This record gives sequence, C-alpha cells and structure tokens, in this order.
Amino acid sequence: MNENENNGLVQREQQQSSGLDLGRALGVGGPEIKEVDKAENFRATVVRLIKYLKPQYPMLIAMILIAGIGAWFAIWVPDIMKKVTNCLADSIEYFIDIGRPPDGNNQLYSYIAPILLTCGALYVLNALFQFTSGLIAASMSQRVVRRMRNDVKQKLDKVPLSYFDATPTGDVIARFTIDIEMISLTLQDSINQIITGVTTVIGVFIMMVRIDWLLSIIALVSLPMLIVVSAVIVKKSQKEFARQQERIGVLNGHIEEMYTAHHVVKLYNHEKESIETYEKINKELKKATRRSQFLASIILPSIKFIDNLCYVGICVGGGLRAGGGLITIGDIQALLSYTRQFAQPIENISNIANTIQSSIAAAERVFQVFDLEEMSEEGSRSISVSECEGRVDIEHVAFSYDKDKPLITDLSLHVNAGESIAIVGPTGAGKTTLVNLLMRFYDIDKGRILIDGVDITEYSRNDLRSLYGMVLQDTWLFNGTVADNIAYGNPGATREEIIEAAKEAHADQFIVTMENGYDTVLKEGATNISAGQRQLLTIARAILKKPRIIILDEATSSVDTRTEKYVQSAMLAMMKDKTSFVIAHRLSTIKHAAVILVMNHGDVVEQGNHETLMAKKGFYYELYNAQFAGVSDENRDDDTAESRFRQT
Repeated sequence: MNENENNGLVQREQQQSSGLDLGRALGVGGPEIKEVDKAENFRATVVRLIKYLKPQYPMLIAMILIAGIGAWFAIWVPDIMKKVTNCLADSIEYFIDIGRPPDGNNQLYSYIAPILLTCGALYVLNALFQFTSGLIAASMSQRVVRRMRNDVKQKLDKVPLSYFDATPTGDVIARFTIDIEMISLTLQDSINQIITGVTTVIGVFIMMVRIDWLLSIIALVSLPMLIVVSAVIVKKSQKEFARQQERIGVLNGHIEEMYTAHHVVKLYNHEKESIETYEKINKELKKATRRSQFLASIILPSIKFIDNLCYVGICVGGGLRAGGGLITIGDIQALLSYTRQFAQPIENISNIANTIQSSIAAAERVFQVFDLEEMSEEGSRSISVSECEGRVDIEHVAFSYDKDKPLITDLSLHVNAGESIAIVGPTGAGKTTLVNLLMRFYDIDKGRILIDGVDITEYSRNDLRSLYGMVLQDTWLFNGTVADNIAYGNPGATREEIIEAAKEAHADQFIVTMENGYDTVLKEGATNISAGQRQLLTIARAILKKPRIIILDEATSSVDTRTEKYVQSAMLAMMKDKTSFVIAHRLSTIKHAAVILVMNHGDVVEQGNHETLMAKKGFYYELYNAQFAGVSDENRDDDTAESRFRQT
C-alpha cells in the first residue's frame, strides 16, 4: 500500500458526519478512531427501516416497554432512600435510638430495613428487566439479520451480471457482513441505551421537580452547558484523532511497502531515503498524537467541572432551603443522586450517536441492493444435455455494456452441431462478450441467439447453462477436497467417474502423489497446489460435467509446455462431437483450426482457416505478423513450443 492509497482510504473514511462521539474522542478502544458515514437520506431510510421491522413489532414494543420500566425502578431508589437519610438525620439531631426496644424505637428494623430491602428489590428488578430487554433485543436483531441476509441473497440471485462487473467484490461482501452487522448492533444495543437514557433523563427531572422545583432548575441549566462544552471539544478532538489515524495508516503502509519489497530497496540502495520518509511520517504522527491526546485529556475534566458546579449549586442551594425548613436532608441527598444520574445518560447517548448514523447509512446501502433492477424473466422451456444437438445461430445481434458506447453492432454467425470455432482478435474486440451472451450472462439489445433453432430466452437459465462447460484462463477452486472440486459441475458423480475425468485431464498423475489423494483438502484459493495443477483440475471438472457446448478461454496458458501437450490431447478428446468455442490469444495454437473467426470492435470481420486468412493479407494477417514480429519463419511454425489446436 502506498501513500496515495492510504490517503484515499482516509478520504473515504472522512466522507462522514461530525456527530458527537465521546468514547472515540477520548481514544477509548485503541487507535482506530474514525468518524462514520452518514446516510444521504437519513429520514427516508429510518422510515423504511421501521417498516422493514414490522414482523418484529411485538418484540420491539416489548423491548421498549421492559427497558423503560426497568429504568424507572432505578429512578425510584433515591426518592425512597431519602427517607432513610431523614430518619438517620433525625436520630442524630434528636439523639434518638433507632435500635431494638426497650432502649430504641425499633426504626432500624421496622422502618429502615424494609426500605433498604425495597431498594435492593428495585435494583434486582432493574437488572432483571434490563437483562430481559437485552435478550429480546438480541433475539430480535438476529431474526432481522437472518431475514435481511436472506433477502439480500435472493435479490443478488436475480440481478444481472453487470451489477457484479461494476461493483467491487468487497463492496458486495460488505453489504452481507459489515452493513447488516452494523444494523444488528444498533437493534441489539443502541435502542436499549436510547430508551433507558431518555427514560432516565425524563424520570430524573420529574423526580427532581417533585422534590424541589427551584433546585431542579440548577440541573436543567447545567444540561445545555454540558452538551455545548462536550460537543465543541469532542468535535475538535475527533478531527485530531482522524488526523492521527491517517498518519498511522500512512506509516503502516510505508512499513509494509518497504518490507514487502525490501530486496528491491536494497538492490537500488534506497535504505536512507526509506528511513527519511519514515522519520518524516513519524514526526507528523507525533504532532497529531500530541494534539489529540491534549484535547482528549480535557474532555472529562470539563464535564466533571460542570457536573461539580451543578453538585455544589445543589449542595449550597439545598443547604439554604433545608435551613429554612423548605426541604429535608434526605431531599438534598436524593437531589445529589439524581444529579449524577442526570448526566450519565446524556454521555451514553452521545457516545452512540455515531453508531446510529453509521447503522442508518448501512441500512441505506442494504436497501440500495433491494432496489436493484432484476434480470429479465426466465424462459419456461426446458432442455437437457442429452436432448441438445449443439447447433448455434447468432442473428444480427447488437449489444453494449454502455448504451453510449456500442460494442457489438451487427453480429451474425452459424455454427453447426459438433463444429469447433476458434475466436481471435485484439483486446476489447468482443471475444469474451460473445461468450457471455451465449450463456445469457447478459441480455442482448437486438437480434437473437438460437440453440437448435430455439431462442435462448425461451429456455430457463439453469437449463441453458447446463449445456455449457467452461475452462477459463483464470482458475477458480474452492476450499474443499480435490474430489469435491472436480465434481462441482456434476455433484452426483461417483468416485470412479471423478477419477476417470482426472485421468483424461492428466490430473490423476499429481493427485495420487498428494498426501490424501483425492481427499486432499485444498486451501482457500488452492494455494497448496501450483497454477498448472489448478488448471488441470478445472479441465477435469469440465470433462466430468459432460457438456454439449464447450467454451475454452486460453485454457492451457497456465501449464508448462510438456503438460500442455497432454492437456491439449485431453481437450481434443473432450471436444469430440461437441460444439466448441475456443478463444485464443496465442495464434499459433489455433492456426490448424478448420474455422477461425476474427473479431474486431464487436463484429466478425474475417472468417476462414489459417491459410485462407493469411492469403487475404487482411486483419488476421496483420495480427499474426504483429504477434510474431522478430521471430524467424522456422521458429514461427515450430509447434514443439506451442501445442497444436486441431479440428476434431
């Protein structure tokens, strides 16, 4: 990762709202402190999310009620405890013994003890209700996650391939994982905290007004002061922590880049420049860290200062009013307890403000998937491999990925059943596009594609694609056994059929030498075998599927010259009596093909065998000579270096 990439990452992270986040501004949770994305249409997304939660309304309402009631249990405690304080204050003031008779009045057991038990019971109820609301929230969030992931999966099954071509894989995965988990986090934790916090603030203020409306104004005045001071300092602190995080990212990127290519750095004697760059970035990080830590260090003292001012104000005011007989010592104690309770929910809510914004932004991205345009309707006509002859007709087809940039304008082609066609042309000529259209990964703009005289739109996509077998230049194998990977296109195949397909692809030779043979588990990306071996397995997979139409896209490019000869032999056997489309980049591999289609700008510009096309001295002639520029005629025709593609 270079510095530009790191700066780009930081810029993406900074397309955000500057919401109040006390926890992150204080640096809690490590150095990865960044602001969050904000939904473009916050209100509409919230409304849609609420509607989406309709099946969970009973659980949501139950959770809100239980969380609110649980908060009230804790709110009542100081109001009850003031009676104990008053009783103790009276006993001290008037020298009253509250112990057992005959010396005392038994208030310790008959009055104070029941109150303490009541307070304890209220705290127990508060814990039970909060625990229950948490369980309900967790259950509800998991149900929503399961439903949402299922809905996203079903939607993505219906969107055209163009969406996946235009959307990075990481973004698609993020919608399945990070975005939905963020929504789950809000449903599970944030709603509970909001309900508890709002209930606590309202309840505490009501209780304070009940005790003494004048002293409650002191707490009310401190509220905007607390919010304003916190917001100002926190926002500045967040910017400094974002700058610190940016410098950390750049520093880590520089370190990774230098150690990844340390041999190149040493080769060109750039150690000194690398160290100087490191020192420069490190100094910038040091400066940003000092600023962020300074601002973070004054947040809590500022909040505590305002809290203490409120506390002192209530103590002084309470003392004056108690001296006038307007309130009791117990009232002052209750008011002081409520003062502490009053500030805590505000801090908690401010801490989850960014989480909520991030969750709504995540919900918006998920809903964007729900709004994607779906593929055209499936055909109802069925076809099986055994019924298919393999005759392909392309009639005046027009297609473009971008409507303003036509790619294929008028392509017509007839391929007889069992015929093999080689397709050549420069990059961007439309070779791979033609293959995508044949398998209906994209729908054409005009014209028709027919198989055995039937428009492919009349077939179901599953039936249509069951006719094809593909071997691509880029291999794909999943984390599983060798046998499972070979049988991917034919899950019902027996072990004998799997082994036979591997032998035809000349893959059996290396498979049997592996520790567990066909039961050897391939790692993610099949990194425990070579690129050539991966290609042999994909060829075996195509052979085992026994398709009617075969598509080869430079299928032997990843194997060595010796292995290529064996593979080419297997491919020729597989292609026997089957319709085949062979996309070739190395023209020497297809110069013996019976029919070669030369494509340019989306259309077939020339057609014929190698000798005919070379005699025309047209576009194919130019391609061939350009590819072998500087190669002697003797070596150009030497097929020992390049295995031949022969018409079957």
